Amino acid sequence: YMNLKVVKRDGRVVDYDGRRIKRAITKAAVGTGEELSPAVISEIEEYIFKVCSDRGQMTVEEIQDHVELLLMRYAPKVAKSYILYREERAAKREIGWELTELQADIYENKYRYRDESFKEFLNRVSGNNLEVRKLIERQRFLFAGRILAGRGLSHLGRNVTLSNCYVLPQPEDNIESIFDTAKHMARTYSYGGGVGTDLSLLRPNGYPVNNASKTTTGPVSFMTLYDTTTKIIGQNNRRGALMLSMHVTHPDILEFIHSKDNINNLTSTNISVRTNGELFEKENEHILKEIALSNWRTGEPGVLYWDRVESWHLLSEHPEYKLTATNPCGEQPLPPFGSCLLGSINLSEYVIKPYTDESKIDIEKLREDIKTAVIGLNEVLEEGIPLHPLQQQRDMAEQYRQIGLGIMGLADLFIKLGVTYGSEESLSISDTLGKLFRDTAIEQSIELAKEYGPYPKFNAEIVSRSPYFKSLPQKLQDDILKYGMRNSHVLSIAPTGSISTMIGVSGGIEPIFANSYTRTVKSLGQEDITYKVYTKTIKELMDVKGIKREEDLPEYCVTAHEINPFDRVKVQSIWQKYVDGAISSTINLPEETPPEVIADLYKYGYEKKLKGLTVFRDNCFRTGILNTDKKETKQKDFTCPECGEDLNMTEGCNECPSCGWGQCSI
Repeated sequence: YMNLKVVKRDGRVVDYDGRRIKRAITKAAVGTGEELSPAVISEIEEYIFKVCSDRGQMTVEEIQDHVELLLMRYAPKVAKSYILYREERAAKREIGWELTELQADIYENKYRYRDESFKEFLNRVSGNNLEVRKLIERQRFLFAGRILAGRGLSHLGRNVTLSNCYVLPQPEDNIESIFDTAKHMARTYSYGGGVGTDLSLLRPNGYPVNNASKTTTGPVSFMTLYDTTTKIIGQNNRRGALMLSMHVTHPDILEFIHSKDNINNLTSTNISVRTNGELFEKENEHILKEIALSNWRTGEPGVLYWDRVESWHLLSEHPEYKLTATNPCGEQPLPPFGSCLLGSINLSEYVIKPYTDESKIDIEKLREDIKTAVIGLNEVLEEGIPLHPLQQQRDMAEQYRQIGLGIMGLADLFIKLGVTYGSEESLSISDTLGKLFRDTAIEQSIELAKEYGPYPKFNAEIVSRSPYFKSLPQKLQDDILKYGMRNSHVLSIAPTGSISTMIGVSGGIEPIFANSYTRTVKSLGQEDITYKVYTKTIKELMDVKGIKREEDLPEYCVTAHEINPFDRVKVQSIWQKYVDGAISSTINLPEETPPEVIADLYKYGYEKKLKGLTVFRDNCFRTGILNTDKKETKQKDFTCPECGEDLNMTEGCNECPSCGWGQCSI
């Protein structure tokens, strides 16, 4: 085979691989009801091999033409399926993005509206802003999924929000407030939003109440109400996403920590423990141990460093702006009825001369595009205000105008630069980029304030007292005091699962989860065909460097499970220094990691001034095989509801590497 060549559509010449032909034929046969024997499939491939041998090389199109003709002879139904597949792929190539089948499925099933063309899709989601459109077309920026799926469709009467994130008021210690929260959750889910709230105001289990019960069952009992509400409100094949938190000083904190020990409980809920540092004092060592043990077993709870959450943003001293909780994946602390619009810059596209010794970041182009993205998010914010589910949410969006510009493709950027994720060089690059994002986004928000006025609740004197404000360069401080800002918040690094998968880059600030994945093609009457698919950046690197085996990849091609977890915390802490919102990221740990390391990571995250930390150990009870009545069962919450494949835990969310489904990714 090594002497036979195939000319791809982009002009590249690669080695002939007969297995690809067999896979394509097998795939075409699936679902037609017509079986093809392995002997027939081999005969077709051998014929094409002979033709290619006679010529020395063939184009992809010529090979596919031969496959069509041979299938028409052997299996007309399969031939029809193959022809339709070719036509579908040709139509998708006209998009202008080189999409794999998975990426095309995400675009088709999640974001494309009916039969709109890709040009119409671009015009719709960009709001006909040509600069924003150009960024999206070049895969340098994408709005969050709610915007891609819903923008420009409000005239059709669809009740769909353009915001992913919402936080509801803490339920007060009475039955009316508890059930009002469930009602507000249901309405928010019905519009497509995820929800977070905090249970710390509810009295503990066993405390007296003035009703027929005599004593309360406590806040943990009401978690089932909120979890059930999350389950039953449909979101077009998406499960709703819920975050419930509780302060470490609450008397029921141990019950809360272990509320998900039974893997069949609270399957639609993420949980986090809030602390102002008390968790790491000697008298609370037992609570930290219980958190670490529960996380070791189940992957939860996470920890929210609430003193840092409250102090590190421009409104930290505002008497009316009190943060209540975070959204489901933790990247956006918000006040009661707060929400946030999201979008992410693809850092992978800003490397000049990638995979070479001369590679560098195009800082000036990145600066320009950050400004364009902030403008684009403000335009969507304006359009989205009347589309929030509740009037209180509309009022908060109008008064504070939060946006959350984030990133994706950081790990790909490091690989293109030849830098190891977690190394000192990666920390230095992160520091440069974080400062660039903060300063440029704030600068653009000031420019918008000059033109349209600051957000209505802006108060220069209050803003100037915040520690975050005092960390800014003097020029930005002066301009904020003089002109104000159009947005109270500008940055948030959110889970980008679906949108980053759609363009083939790593999500958020996460490392690459794996260099390669195994794909299985289901077949009829014969064995399934399993083959290896390389992550896009890894495949590009291998092609450029002439690398044939995964084992020969450079040392800087590290994955999430290979990086020292404390180095992961360091990277997150660098970015958090500049981000006024928060960061969603998951520290992936090997199965053999002991609970003590998890406790140390939570303590280290507090020392490094994170706003929150999520830790996930491979094959914990949540993902592993459990013995129940001598039958092996896998945790149903950790298999994909769309395709049944095992989920990965990345960016604080469950994500499917096979079909792109994500529980709360943007």
